[in-house]
Amino acid sequence: MNGVLRSGSWKGILEIMADVANKYPENVEGKYYVDDQCIDCDLCRETAPANFTRNDDGGHSYVYKQPETPEEEAKCREAMEGCPVEAIGNDG
Repeated sequence: MNGVLRSGSWKGILEIMADVANKYPENVEGKYYVDDQCIDCDLCRETAPANFTRNDDGGHSYVYKQPETPEEEAKCREAMEGCPVEAIGNDG
């Protein structure tokens, strides 16, 4: 499994997070990115369509525009928190 494993606040709980080392090259420069754990579920594209799009050939999402407004920031955060495989990262 690719991803960063960090000990959670409860003993024995591990959290899988997006890994900047495994982010897709299509992601535009900035704090949000999608890594290679993406399962192409469409949640991020539905939640924040102004910022996420699909790579049709690769079958995954990526960040094509970093958020520029508080609304876009909130939508990107919502997409990250809702991602079922935690493939969206925020290094900001």
